Amino acid sequence: MNQITWRSARVVGPAVTLLALVLLATGIGSSWIGPDRVLLAVFGQGSATDTIIIWTLRLPRVALAVLAGAALGLAGLLLQRVVRNPIASPSVLGIVDGAAVGVVLFLWVFSNEANALMVSIQWQPMAATAGATTFAVMVAILAGRDIAQPARLILYGIAMAALAKSLVTVLVILGPVYRASQALIWLAGSVHAAHWEDAAILSIVLVTVLCLLALLRRSIGQMVLDDTTATATGLVPVLGKGVILILSVVLTSAAVSFAGGIAFVGLIAPNAARALVGLDTDRLLFVTPIVGAAMVLCADIIARVVAYPLELPTGAVTALVGAPYFLFLLLRQIRHV
Repeated sequence: MNQITWRSARVVGPAVTLLALVLLATGIGSSWIGPDRVLLAVFGQGSATDTIIIWTLRLPRVALAVLAGAALGLAGLLLQRVVRNPIASPSVLGIVDGAAVGVVLFLWVFSNEANALMVSIQWQPMAATAGATTFAVMVAILAGRDIAQPARLILYGIAMAALAKSLVTVLVILGPVYRASQALIWLAGSVHAAHWEDAAILSIVLVTVLCLLALLRRSIGQMVLDDTTATATGLVPVLGKGVILILSVVLTSAAVSFAGGIAFVGLIAPNAARALVGLDTDRLLFVTPIVGAAMVLCADIIARVVAYPLELPTGAVTALVGAPYFLFLLLRQIRHV
C-alpha cells in the first residue's frame, strides 16, 4: 500500500507543484496579489481591479508559459523515444533553431516600422513549422543510414543548429533596426507579451497532439526497443518514427512561435519525468508536459524577480540550467561508450 501511495505521489506531486507555481506567478507583478485574492478573481468573486489585472495582464502570460513548457517537454520526450537517447531534444537536433529561422523570416517580411504585423499572428506558427520541418528533414537526409545511430544523428543536429543560428544572425544584421529588435526579443525567449489568442492557438495544437498520442501510445512504448525487436512486436519503425518526429516538430514549432527560443526544456523535462515515474509510457505522457510547464513557469518567475524591476529573458534562465545539464549527460554517455 505504501508503495502504491508513493507511486501516486510521484504522479500527483508535479501537478500540485505546477498549480502552486501558477498561483505564485499570477500574484507576481508591479503589485503583489496574494493567492486568496488570485483565486477570488479567477472565479469572478474578487475586486474589479484584481480581476482586470489578473485576467488581462497576468493569466495570459502564465497560460502561455504553461502551454509552451508542456509542448516543449512533450516534444523532447518524443524525440528521445525516436532516437533512443536521453540527450536528444528539439534544441540539440536543430529543430528550435530551424523554427527560429522561419519566425525571423516571417517577422522580417511581414512587420512594419511600428513593430506591428501586417498579417495575422496566426501565420507565425506556420512559418515556424516550415522552418523547423525544413531543418528536421535536412538532419534526416544528412544522417541517411546513420539515422538509427543516436550519437551521429545528434552530431548532425548540432551542425544544422549552428547553421540555423548563423542564418538568423545574417537576417538580423541585414534587416532594418526595428525588425532586428523584434527578432532579438523573440530569440531570447520570453512570454512577457502574451495574449489570450496566443494561448488559445497553442492549446488547440497541444490538445490535438495529445489526442493523437493517446492513440499512438502503444507504438511510442515499442520505440524503447531496437528496430528488429520492435518490428517483431508489430511496429513499422520507419513509419512510426516518422509520425512521432512530425508531431515533435509541430509541438516545437507551435511553442517557440509564441514563446520564442526557450531552450533545453525538451532535454530536462523528459529526463526529470523518467526519474519520477520510470519508463511507463502512459505516465510519461502525463507527467512530462507537467514538468515542462512547471520548468518554464518557474524560469519565468525567476526572470521577473531576480533583477527586479528589470526582466531577464525566460530562455536565458532555462539555458543557465540546461547547458550544464546537457554537458553532464553528454560526458556520462562518453564514459559508457
